[in-house]
Amino acid sequence: MGCTYSVYGLGRKKKLSIPEVVVFVPSMRIPAQCDLQRALKGLIPRDLIDRLTCLRNRIALVAEDTGGSAITELRQALEEYLAILIGLTKKENGVEDSVEFKWKNLEDDRQETSVANAWFELLSVIHMMAMLTLSEADSLMIPKDYSGSGFRVVSTDCKRDAVDLLLKAAGYLEFCVRNVLSRIPAEIKKSWSKDLQEGVLEAISIQALGQGTEIQLGLAVESQKATLSVKRRLACEQLIYFSQAYQCLSGCDLNQGYGKKHMWFIKWKFLESKAAAYYYHGLVLDKGNEPSSHVSAVCCFLAAQELLVESKKACITFCLAAPVTRAPPLWGVMKHLNQKIPEVASRKSQMYGYLLEQEKALQSLPELPDFQLSLRPDDYELPAIDSAWDSEKWENQSQPLKEHLKDCEEEIETE
Repeated sequence: MGCTYSVYGLGRKKKLSIPEVVVFVPSMRIPAQCDLQRALKGLIPRDLIDRLTCLRNRIALVAEDTGGSAITELRQALEEYLAILIGLTKKENGVEDSVEFKWKNLEDDRQETSVANAWFELLSVIHMMAMLTLSEADSLMIPKDYSGSGFRVVSTDCKRDAVDLLLKAAGYLEFCVRNVLSRIPAEIKKSWSKDLQEGVLEAISIQALGQGTEIQLGLAVESQKATLSVKRRLACEQLIYFSQAYQCLSGCDLNQGYGKKHMWFIKWKFLESKAAAYYYHGLVLDKGNEPSSHVSAVCCFLAAQELLVESKKACITFCLAAPVTRAPPLWGVMKHLNQKIPEVASRKSQMYGYLLEQEKALQSLPELPDFQLSLRPDDYELPAIDSAWDSEKWENQSQPLKEHLKDCEEEIETE
């Protein structure tokens, strides 16, 4: 499925593969080792501590062993962990700041964040669920086999499932921005991973909607029932999404992690969607009877051609930005437009060349129509809190807080 390069070292052959990217997934963050037992001893029941520790360790081990590819198993463990974790965020339980939670970058252990706040842990869990969902959408858009014709085939069902996953991921991230970030003190936000900046989370959420629209536009191009107006609308909506995502990222610190690569991905998709929008807008204008309509249409086609060239340059820059990735073979609407835009731009400018000479005053790029956006993030709600947090079940703790503090003092003296 992908190109591989062989590197020889110390007499041994090592194969390195460069991953292909259809749906962009920023670096995944996973739990790092932290001592829940010691931090929560005597504050909550032992069985709750054991379950939290077991699930957190399981998530970390599975993620590291599989590189995050065991999506179903990880999602199940994260949802189970989340139901218990919610209890730590409740003020009445008095343990919101008792644990120093640690997370690290899956690809780079050196990028570790440590924060003593249960809401930070909850944010990190939902963020990981979003990244896993984006990763699953990406895998659906990269088929494991090829058709007999030598071209890759992604089924319509896979594309629709990928759109559903993108909306789900957008919902996770929108929930983080609207319902979690505000609960975390500003001084804590200054010290944590750049991947959790509000603008970055918003950009990924909006970008997921843009990619969902891109897939829908590809399906419309393949459908004989989709009208030109529908295609233009989808192209313009896709452009709006990526414009919004770019605005969100532009105010963020992108000097760490995947920041610069993320920005180049959005620039690439922005240029592609703008090329598509002008192409389809040009086709609509060209149906007019007035000479000015044909002149405006040609201006749109020529603009689309220039944007297409720029988008290819942005794609190369994105692929080469660390960590190096590969762009997929042309698919969806861009597979169609890479052939159509140069062809139509050349033919129409020759056809209406005399009008371009006569109506030089009209040679200005028309504005694209504005449409109300169709896709919205899925609504996400936290799961019900685990029944083990029922106050009646753990009101009489086996080890009172005083004993816990005494034990901690003894441990310090021993050390």
